[in-house]
Formats: sequence, structure tokens, C-alpha cells
Amino acid sequence: MLPTPHQSPQAAVVPVQRTSSRDQAGPWHSEAVCRRDEAGLFFAPSKEPTAARLSREQAAKRVCARCPVLVECREHALLQPEPYGVWGGLTAAERRVMLARRRRRDTEPVQSAQVSRIA
Repeated sequence: MLPTPHQSPQAAVVPVQRTSSRDQAGPWHSEAVCRRDEAGLFFAPSKEPTAARLSREQAAKRVCARCPVLVECREHALLQPEPYGVWGGLTAAERRVMLARRRRRDTEPVQSAQVSRIA
């Protein structure tokens, strides 16, 4: 769930997952390791110094690395897209890069097909 203008990113909650094969055993986020950790580890406080942010993000990524639903969490964050926090082992900046790569990859076949039609 995206934070509203009156809600800080720290208060964001993992939303209910849409229908998937995991729904038979419950939504993916019910198995997330981060549900047992402090949300502050995954979301930056305002005006956080760079060194503290990098340290906090690395600690959050260590939690993600042992999570059984890392892939589902990452895909959720990419599909939403989640603008804040560490989701699926990726920071917001890393997710933006991944989304840009996906967009380029998804448009390359279309562009090359158009070029071959012109030639």
C-alpha cells in the first residue's frame, strides 16, 4: 500500500497479494521474514545520513536474503511500483534501475521488428 500524503513511508503495510498459486496456503506476505522485524529497518527515517542509510539498507537486505518469498516481494514492489523502502532485497533506486532495464528489454524487440520492416 502506498503511503498517503498524511502517512509516512514507515507506516506502509505489505498489501494483500492478488490471486496466485500461493493463495492456497495464504498470501505471500504472510511468509515474509520481515514481518517479524522492525519496519524501520526497511524504510528510511527523514533526513537519514548517508552512512546510516547504507548500513540500514544492508541490514534489511540481509533479512531479505533469508526470506522464502523474496521473489514474490520483489515482483510486487516492481509491479506497484513501491516508491520507498527495501522490498525483495532491492532499494527504491535499485528497483528504478531494474524497471528501466525491463522497459528497454521489452521495447527492443518491437523497435528491431519495426526497423526490419522498414529495411
